[in-house]
Amino acid sequence: MNSELSAGIVYAFWLGILTSISPCPLATNLAAVSYIGQRIDSQKRVLLAGALYTAGRAATYTILGYVIVKSMSSLPLLSHFLQKYMNIVLGPVLVVVGMILLDLISLGSGWGIRAEKVKGPVDRAGIWGAGMLGILFALSFCPTSAALFFGSAIPLAFSLESSTLIPLSYGVATGLPVLILSGLLSAGTGKAARFFDKVAAFQKWARTVTGILFILIGLYLSLVHIFCLGV
Repeated sequence: MNSELSAGIVYAFWLGILTSISPCPLATNLAAVSYIGQRIDSQKRVLLAGALYTAGRAATYTILGYVIVKSMSSLPLLSHFLQKYMNIVLGPVLVVVGMILLDLISLGSGWGIRAEKVKGPVDRAGIWGAGMLGILFALSFCPTSAALFFGSAIPLAFSLESSTLIPLSYGVATGLPVLILSGLLSAGTGKAARFFDKVAAFQKWARTVTGILFILIGLYLSLVHIFCLGV
């Protein structure tokens, strides 16, 4: 594995972390923790349920990423366009994603699947319902998760020709808070609430710093590749 791909995997993991602690995905992760805590009666099974939820999210994003990247690569005109104009397109995309992270652009509330719509089938699935929740909540894109996945992780996967590792790294990270909280619940440490408070405080800092960096990098790429300025 070359250093560029390794750096890309780390970057995708950070995008996944940022997604997981953003308001809309964080709400779904909390719903998952609530489901796990209320319906799984064994401490060991709580941790397993958290792992299944994370695996469900990771598998969903990996399959989506693989299909999208392979489809983009298999279409000659689209592949040629992206290879030629990726840097030109990427600059404005990063600026827009950064503005979304800074709440300078509002795209409304979450989209997709509501928890009450899937409660019955998930309950009937028992512990495997945690995995189902991971899949369903991963597909329930909100503005922030859609911007980070389609606007940042997918272009990264295409540019690095990594249709599985980049989406997989992103997907694992999106379920990481649930896995950690499940571990705390399993250990019976009583630290789950304090961990969540720290996550809530961290997400504000992380969103702000990442949003500013995205805008600065996007402006730089735009100046160099669109306006041909030797910055």
